[in-house]
Amino acid sequence: MTGYDWPAATATALALLFIFVYHLCTVFSSRNRTPPHPHSDPLPPPQVSVSEVVSEDDLELLIGNLDNPSPLENWETLIRRSTDLVSYTASCSKPKDGPVKYLSTTVFENCSPELLRDFYMDNSYRKRWDKTIVDHVQLQVDAASGTEVGQTVKKFPLLTAREYVLAWRLWKGSDSAYYCFTKECNHPLAPQHKKYVRVRYFRSGWRIRKVAGKNAAEIKMFHQEDAGLNMDMAKLAFAKGIWSYVLKMERALGLYPTASRAQHQMSASSIALIQKVPPRLERVNSDDPVSTSIATTTHGQSEGGRKLRRPSRRVLANSFLIIGGLVCLSKGHSSLGARVAVACLLAKLHKGMDSSGQSRSA
Repeated sequence: MTGYDWPAATATALALLFIFVYHLCTVFSSRNRTPPHPHSDPLPPPQVSVSEVVSEDDLELLIGNLDNPSPLENWETLIRRSTDLVSYTASCSKPKDGPVKYLSTTVFENCSPELLRDFYMDNSYRKRWDKTIVDHVQLQVDAASGTEVGQTVKKFPLLTAREYVLAWRLWKGSDSAYYCFTKECNHPLAPQHKKYVRVRYFRSGWRIRKVAGKNAAEIKMFHQEDAGLNMDMAKLAFAKGIWSYVLKMERALGLYPTASRAQHQMSASSIALIQKVPPRLERVNSDDPVSTSIATTTHGQSEGGRKLRRPSRRVLANSFLIIGGLVCLSKGHSSLGARVAVACLLAKLHKGMDSSGQSRSA
């Protein structure tokens, strides 16, 4: 086989072999290439079905608790206070099983139901005046059902911060009353944090409506939560500290109309999601708008006719001490001796506050 160019043929064969091997490597590499890290690209947040987290059954339960609380639950009046601009009453019931239930009614003078609704729904503005709120994040909005989901972290003196992952819905009745119901839920964008105490049970709702014959709005609220605190101490702290909180809320409400437009954006988004109260519940909620008899106390006086003053610094300090004592009575965070010592301290403090109040009224 003379005349055959062996060197050229060998070079051609090697070149073809190289091209074939390179092609195989390219195909293999493309099939086994590691996908990009899930956080390397700005992917949209995961959406979960939240349309049924808060249902019309929850609204029905709320209306029943607001209008027809069971007399068998032995409701106890905790506070009844008023000023020229706001009146407040609150009662509680301790069920055999479950957290304490609270019912409260607040009437704000010179306020429309729509303004009060916007104020309560504006979580962005709340962070400005409510210093217990460390952070609030909107997690998801389901426009079809009107359900919103958010994460809130609240901090109290001497207590581990509480974390709330909540879902809520807003309704409007044919009588122009507004309803909101909120309950606990889970969400993939809010994993458990070790530095917070996750509140696992939370049921709260309110109704806002006009006070008949007056330029005033009433909000009636039902609230029940398990934040891991001793029930009796939580009730005592509520009774001693809630009035100063209501006064702070009233001042923030007075400033709300002049707040910047940016502060109203989240409120506006919630208002756009308002649902109609279903007809079957309209019959249940057939009462007339609240009458002026709700505020039965004379402005600036308590039910017993005693002149009310703004809470003194001493009373506020005592309230903080009571709340701080809850840390020792929280579940699983102290010895028996510490619990007894704090209980004695709180009992003496409570007695001292009552005696000082009697001396001032004498």
